[in-house]
Amino acid sequence: MKDVAYWSPNEVLIWLAKEGLQEYSESFQKTSGKDLLQLNVDDFKNPPLSLVSSDSGRQILEKIETLKIESQIEVHKNGHANGHLILSHGTDSDSEIPNGKSKPNGIPNGFRKEMVKISMPEIERSQYPLEWGKTAVAFFYALCCFVTTTVMISVVHERVPPKEEYPPLPDKFFDFFDRVEWAFSICEINGMILVAAWFFQWLLLKYKSIVGRRFFFLVGTLYLYRCLTMYVTTLPVPGMHFSCSPKLFGDWEAQFRRIMKMLAGGGLTITGSHTLCGDYLYSGHTVMLTLTYLFIKEYCPRRFWWYHRICFVLSIVGIVCILLAHDHYTVDVVLAYFITTRLFWWYHTMAGHQVLKETSANNFLSRVWWFKAFQYFERNVQGTVPHTYYQIPIYWSWYPFKYSRVLSST
Repeated sequence: MKDVAYWSPNEVLIWLAKEGLQEYSESFQKTSGKDLLQLNVDDFKNPPLSLVSSDSGRQILEKIETLKIESQIEVHKNGHANGHLILSHGTDSDSEIPNGKSKPNGIPNGFRKEMVKISMPEIERSQYPLEWGKTAVAFFYALCCFVTTTVMISVVHERVPPKEEYPPLPDKFFDFFDRVEWAFSICEINGMILVAAWFFQWLLLKYKSIVGRRFFFLVGTLYLYRCLTMYVTTLPVPGMHFSCSPKLFGDWEAQFRRIMKMLAGGGLTITGSHTLCGDYLYSGHTVMLTLTYLFIKEYCPRRFWWYHRICFVLSIVGIVCILLAHDHYTVDVVLAYFITTRLFWWYHTMAGHQVLKETSANNFLSRVWWFKAFQYFERNVQGTVPHTYYQIPIYWSWYPFKYSRVLSST
């Protein structure tokens, strides 16, 4: 192994690609091995490195420290620092000195002629194991929660009071803005665009199994909370425009067909599958609009700020359209936003700090009911997951660029 201090910029780029740190390639075009070894935390506080790294350079600095250690051990393995080179003093014998003791043979390892070998144990365990089995468990959990929510909507629908007897509750937003008939269709279209964008972005992730189970677990938990809130408190319809399906009064076979219809249509009004009432507290559309944007922004590079802005606008417009359509009370939307953002931030804060993954008297986050499931999903993930993407060619004008690893903007 060549001494790192003598690496050329090209060799530095090769090392970056080998370690999965290609997002630094553009910034390190003229960085030699000597410059690489001199990097420190302060270098990542200012542009251009601060625009590339989302962890203040912690990951690459750790790899540089490992590189230094490996370089030093390689020197030892080559026999440059494992013994004593003692020169002979003028005597007639090559193997003896005047006092009768054997003298060193002049080989760097002292009296031993063979090379001293130091074995380097290979680290087989990845810091970010894929563990697709856990991802499948998270997907099954999300699927069960989605089905349970659909069943609960059908159950709650039977309890919704008639709008003629119980008119919509007063809502300040409705007082200022009249209903816009097409607004809810815009909301669902925006939601489908965001889901499709996130799905495509997720497919390109190298560690998609880890990110995927985080998404599935959060979606499942949010819909599980929604099952509880809509069941314990059944609100009257938010507007007189609602045309709710007739109640079935215990006809379980008809309810089963109605549930299957909702599942097939994804629970969307635009597909004609959602004609039930009562699922108001809290808004499932707000959950998906908010959560998909949070994941898109978290696992996307800062340089794609325009992509962030577009997704943000789609999310905000979708949420406002829910209210303009008078399909949810304002409290439904506010509560959905609050629960979604807090759960997302709590989970990712806990996942990014190893100490928060352990149960302790000082870790109050370990008292949440889903902490055991969190430990199961995140136990073997060490540190912040690199937002590594598979190579995709992106062409600007006539010059091709390749981004194979991108980092989040937070």
